[in-house]
Amino acid sequence: MQRTLEEFLLYIDAKRSGSSLTKEAYRRDVSRFIGFLEEEEVESFMEVNREMVYRYLNLLRSGKITRGKISNATFSRNLSALRSFYRYLCEMGLADKNPFAEFKGNKKPKHLPDILSFDEIVAILNSFDMNDPTDVRDRTIVETLYACGLRISECLNIQLSDFDFDNCVLKVKGKGNKERQIPFYPALAESIDNYIKVYRNNEAKSDCPYLFVSNRGRKISARLVQLMLQKAKDQAGIKIDVHPHMFRHSFATHLLDNGMDLRSVQELLGHANLSTTQIYTHVSVERLQKTIREAHPYSGADYGKDKKTVD
Repeated sequence: MQRTLEEFLLYIDAKRSGSSLTKEAYRRDVSRFIGFLEEEEVESFMEVNREMVYRYLNLLRSGKITRGKISNATFSRNLSALRSFYRYLCEMGLADKNPFAEFKGNKKPKHLPDILSFDEIVAILNSFDMNDPTDVRDRTIVETLYACGLRISECLNIQLSDFDFDNCVLKVKGKGNKERQIPFYPALAESIDNYIKVYRNNEAKSDCPYLFVSNRGRKISARLVQLMLQKAKDQAGIKIDVHPHMFRHSFATHLLDNGMDLRSVQELLGHANLSTTQIYTHVSVERLQKTIREAHPYSGADYGKDKKTVD
């Protein structure tokens, strides 16, 4: 069964139907199910029926086979992984039906993405000490996230060869290894050039192919960036939690606020579907509504209610 799982993961790789993070999540989710089957003394995926699936999902939902109760999103991801796995088994003739097909996960409630205002982003950028080489690196990471609307994995996978500094264009590989070109403003090129001169320009760090490296010359982890942002937002006096993806959300929202069309934002973000990008239009409308409520002189609920109309 484990060998079949490995073959399934290779199949995903061949189809390029998921990121490395998705692949590892599928590995965990399907491995957990295989462990359940082994305890049930089930020897073949063909033997799995609706009752077994129902029993397994109850165990999963209760948290008895995980480290405590899981969220709706995690439960839905598990279902998605197992449905995909059984679709593969059916294609390969290793199962004659998909026992997970009729089970549906809870729909994730739609919520507006968390964003930072432009002033908050400026405050974070200004919180770094530009006389400290490590702060120079950290500021450049934050500016790159915001300037190009990158996912944290995309940012940390950037190599110097991905930049066309003459034309101010960055080549990025996103989900499913899909490549896109992102124009950036000249000041970002200056920030990266300064970062290379003051931080990367030594033998210990020059061998790593990635742009952003640790003090030991290794690729930086997303966890390090998260910790760095917590420190920076405290220094900037920002009260809410700040995470790397907020800069991508802010990038999209600010572009729409300033008149960029939705299709262009979709292309910059690398979204396959326009509907994914459209959530940022709702954010922009909500921001405008809030501005009207706070700034319009006639927005007071009681003002003018008793006034007589003048012809």
